[in-house]
Amino acid sequence: MRRLALVLLLAGCASRATDPQTYDNNDAELAVGNAARMTCSCLFVMKMPDDFCAAWVKASPNVARFNIDKEKKIVEGVALLQWGARAHFVDEKRGCVLE
Repeated sequence: MRRLALVLLLAGCASRATDPQTYDNNDAELAVGNAARMTCSCLFVMKMPDDFCAAWVKASPNVARFNIDKEKKIVEGVALLQWGARAHFVDEKRGCVLE
């Protein structure tokens, strides 16, 4: 009986959580968001060189372009001139997050 009550409590708490971000268009929107966050993580968390990070997140076909602001630690990505995403470095503990 305790297990059932615990399961119901957890289910109730989970249903009150905010809805996750949804992607209305297609995989390109999801891909550019992931690539922006991964590029940000590569540059500002792992502290790897630009050329390494560009090769590390390169997709095939390569349809995304990135703008990197190293002072503000922000990566903006655009795919096919329609889908965009922005990731920024928060701190050493949390790393990079999508905006």
